[in-house]
Amino acid sequence: MHNTNDIENNSSDNNVETATLANGCFWCSEAVFQRLKGVKSILPGYAGGTVKNPSYQQVCTGKTGHAESIQIKFDPNVISFEKILDIFWHTHDPTTLNRQGNDVGTQYRSAIFYHDENQKKIAEDSKKDLSQKGIYKDTIVTEITPFTNFYVAENYHKNYYQNHSSEPYCSFVINPKIDKLFEQYRNQIKEGY
Repeated sequence: MHNTNDIENNSSDNNVETATLANGCFWCSEAVFQRLKGVKSILPGYAGGTVKNPSYQQVCTGKTGHAESIQIKFDPNVISFEKILDIFWHTHDPTTLNRQGNDVGTQYRSAIFYHDENQKKIAEDSKKDLSQKGIYKDTIVTEITPFTNFYVAENYHKNYYQNHSSEPYCSFVINPKIDKLFEQYRNQIKEGY
């Protein structure tokens, strides 16, 4: 089985970009994005809030301003930021404010924390395009906001799905997202998955 934090060996190791996304529970997000070709590493954590070095328990109160997030290091020669956002949009519900399924609270909000003006433009254009296509019957509420901070989550959150795939949450919440990923993005999946 793939260790999701191992760096892929290829000739473009020096060409790495960062994406920071929030789309509900970071266990789900990590499990989806770690399967993609071009993803070099991925970490679950907390972004967008005001409390420094928050704990999971603090973030769960909804008082830190942080969202459960993932930080992706990726090779743009293998997977573009546009493709990452395409997968982001289609593996969660960007129309539910501060909620993904039964996970409710500001810590589960949908957000793109852009790292530069290029990412901001790509994010805004992709959101506008998705809205104009009418794929969702409700308004997309995903925040597009400048990246300010990211705090890595506690170790027990890392590779959560890989380490606990038989637990009910994984079976009922994460498995359908992975099934959708394989159905819609099979050509983007790393070998070994």
